[in-house]
Amino acid sequence: MKAAIVEKPNTLVVRDIPEPVCGDYDALCQLLYGATCTGTDQHLISGRFPWPIKYPAVLGHESVGRVVKTGSRVRFLKRGDLVARVGTPRSPTGAFEICWGGFTELGLAKDFRAMKEDGRPESEWTGSRIHQPLPAGIDPAGATMIITWRETLSYITRLGFKPGMSLLVVGSGGNGLSFAAHAVHMGAKAVGVAGSQGRKSNVMRTGAGLFFDYKSPKLVDEIKAASPDGFDFIIDAVGKKGELDRVLPALKSGGTVGIYGIDDFGACLINPNNSRGTFTFCKNGYDEAETHERVVELIRAGKLDASIWLDPAHTYPLADINAAFDAVRGRKCVKALVRLSGE
Repeated sequence: MKAAIVEKPNTLVVRDIPEPVCGDYDALCQLLYGATCTGTDQHLISGRFPWPIKYPAVLGHESVGRVVKTGSRVRFLKRGDLVARVGTPRSPTGAFEICWGGFTELGLAKDFRAMKEDGRPESEWTGSRIHQPLPAGIDPAGATMIITWRETLSYITRLGFKPGMSLLVVGSGGNGLSFAAHAVHMGAKAVGVAGSQGRKSNVMRTGAGLFFDYKSPKLVDEIKAASPDGFDFIIDAVGKKGELDRVLPALKSGGTVGIYGIDDFGACLINPNNSRGTFTFCKNGYDEAETHERVVELIRAGKLDASIWLDPAHTYPLADINAAFDAVRGRKCVKALVRLSGE
């Protein structure tokens, strides 16, 4: 089968690898679509991922597939089910590693519920809780957004965001837009985004009422003028050195900040003297699986519209995946949609 592989930093190719072998608790899936990730994927391609990576490695962590075969012990996944976050296992011969391995023609999803029910060790199935079937009627192309939506909803919930609170997001990429949308749906008093001028229309479509051009030399003054009392929360969705510190004066005394992005992971510094008073830096992380049902509810209610992030009608074949990433780097789209195989 075909797979997108980072052979070495800055070298992304499509080549053949063996098809995955379906084990007792596995569901073999025909992968349909995968979405590009500006953060993780781009860092993996460029060799700037914050954690050690062995190359060559199969790329992709925002893929959706349909179950075509199930193992002998699978009970909670069935043929025809649409499943998010499907990937391929690493090569048993060591020919390649995986960076989640979703940009392939076939992948595996594990039936974690069956494994748990059968008493398998938690270490064997807890990481597969992301493999949950999607209800009938959900568009497979748009469903690639579910991974981003689940992660960001978990993060903002663990941050402590509640109805009636205000949020400032740094960044207008896929994650930044997601935080803005979630805050709106959670009943925010005010939502502002400091991002790229070219993404203003995307930001406003999330329901956020305030947009600030992050390149403005008077950014902080403009934010403070729009929200004199300050924001209850600030989420840095990019993680670039200096950006959170730059907007810290816009945080309300007693507020909370968090860094979600990984652009300059480990190098971001905060000068507390830039704040209005005492504040909390929150590092509660996220658990993508815990928000699956809530995200599905939001999709079915029409509150999460994938077209804000990507164009379901404009896809790149797997063979042209480099063109998809070129489009993202050239800011022609927030996220590009890669067609991995036909239905």
